[in-house]
Amino acid sequence: MCKKNRRAMVRKDDCVACGTCADVCPRGAITIQWGSFAQVDRDLCVGCGRCVRECPAAVITLEVGA
Repeated sequence: MCKKNRRAMVRKDDCVACGTCADVCPRGAITIQWGSFAQVDRDLCVGCGRCVRECPAAVITLEVGA
């Protein structure tokens, strides 16, 4: 499941805060902040990509980094 050094990133300005990503995240790494955007806890995210596949607004990507 874990993709080495890959973590989800949300384009907050385009996020519709629907909660789909938070619902499908197996690690509970995504929360909806102030009812306006999704936020990823990079320490919990394992880079599985479920949120990317399920996001109806297509605003989540997997980024390579530390």
